[in-house]
Amino acid sequence: MTELDVTGDALDEDRPADFDRLVLERHGTDLMKLAVRSIQYGFKKDVPPKVAIDTFARELRVKRATFVTLERSGQLRGCIGSIAASRPLVLDIVENAFRAAFRDPRFPRLKPEEGKGLGISLSVLTPMREMTVSDEADLLQKLQPGFHGVLIQEGEKRAVFLPQVWDQLPAPGDFMARLKMKAGFSAGYWSPEMKVWTFTVQKIPPLGIRPKTAKTER
Repeated sequence: MTELDVTGDALDEDRPADFDRLVLERHGTDLMKLAVRSIQYGFKKDVPPKVAIDTFARELRVKRATFVTLERSGQLRGCIGSIAASRPLVLDIVENAFRAAFRDPRFPRLKPEEGKGLGISLSVLTPMREMTVSDEADLLQKLQPGFHGVLIQEGEKRAVFLPQVWDQLPAPGDFMARLKMKAGFSAGYWSPEMKVWTFTVQKIPPLGIRPKTAKTER
């Protein structure tokens, strides 16, 4: 991969959503292949592959938080991601692709024979923005279905839903009820101590790529 010519559509790192959109438009296929190779390598070695960060273009080395989602026959098969941007984009994708396939505690390890019909999607998160709300009714009014991802936390309990979850739970009340249950609260729970953050994502939609156990580079 080579450095981008930014004399046209400049990649502005101070505008994360625009920056991520352009990066995925230009490098989305390469990033998807990177996720697939991570899973291929995991079948053989049970660890994610090492990533030579310096060999990637500058914009792929920017720290970003990502989620990798696996689906098979229309059903979730694994989803692991990062809440905060603490690693270079390419490294975060490699690590999360491996973990989604082999370390999601909700599912058994992915098997090579499950590669047929496996869909892989990548989501790059914008920075979290904490919401100021007076009560849950105020929160439900401010949420934008289909657009906002949501993170909630109180004490040690925490849970996150990507914006894609709105496809299954389009009503804000249902969305929040399920998110609270995921965090370990009751569906009707509310406390002024609960913190809520929103974010958006740039997404590479699912591709039907079969992660074969082909020979991969270390």
